[in-house]
Amino acid sequence: MEIQIITQLSRTFEESAYEQDGVEYWLARELQLLLGYTDWRNFLNTVEKAKESCKNSSESVSDHFVDVNKMIEVGKGATRSQHDIMLTRYACYLITQNGDPKKEAIAFAQSYFAIQTRKQELLEEHIRLMERLQAREKLAVTETQLSKNIFERGVDNKGFANIRSKGDSALFGGYNTSAMKRKLGIVENRPLADFLPTITISAKQLAAEITNFNVSKNSLHGETPIADEHVKNNSDIRALLEKSGIKPENLPAEEDIKKLERRVKSGDKSSPRGKLNSARRDEE
Repeated sequence: MEIQIITQLSRTFEESAYEQDGVEYWLARELQLLLGYTDWRNFLNTVEKAKESCKNSSESVSDHFVDVNKMIEVGKGATRSQHDIMLTRYACYLITQNGDPKKEAIAFAQSYFAIQTRKQELLEEHIRLMERLQAREKLAVTETQLSKNIFERGVDNKGFANIRSKGDSALFGGYNTSAMKRKLGIVENRPLADFLPTITISAKQLAAEITNFNVSKNSLHGETPIADEHVKNNSDIRALLEKSGIKPENLPAEEDIKKLERRVKSGDKSSPRGKLNSARRDEE
């Protein structure tokens, strides 16, 4: 298929979209012509197959195929009602997948939607990746603030590591930092949080944030009272997660976050994001 045809078909399809209440849609009779169908009844056969595919994918047909009636002119100022169907992008995709691939427009549309679907998947993957990076960065900042706060209250680096490990034990159902590393197959000299999923990183960050707040508010001094505070906060966060059926110690390890950083850096040269906050400490 010539590049001019591909460009034109792509532009025509996107320009044929309507919008209602923030939702884009296409009209079946217009899509019929775009896909090279001259007979409405033949096109409806393809639409019915698409509805069946929609049902088989556990999607609600009524969410993607909406019957409508519109008034059209039939000459000399007269009008009559004509049946049409409002289609979501997903419905258009299903129609093309069930269409006649011998039609040039259908063949194009099948490839077009495959590419668009992959683009959406890549976008969603990128968003999840960035959310995890941002959560890790936020945890690093919070732990640095907590470390500075408790250092002024008589706790050294070793004491901070002990406090954090006890907090991890409360969050991970009895597994302290080193035990969780062994459970997840993480080498001892790497931070545990670099391999945790976003939900667990966020849980650790919230517990540390509360600890930092209460240490200042209640003027806590020394390793023992601060450790007790941190254990309590992690236990509370764990209880909240368990209400949603989440046990952090049972979640699998994620890809090394340093690899994700390199991927973002190489995949987006214009991004100002570099390495995570240099204040991150290696976890004991």
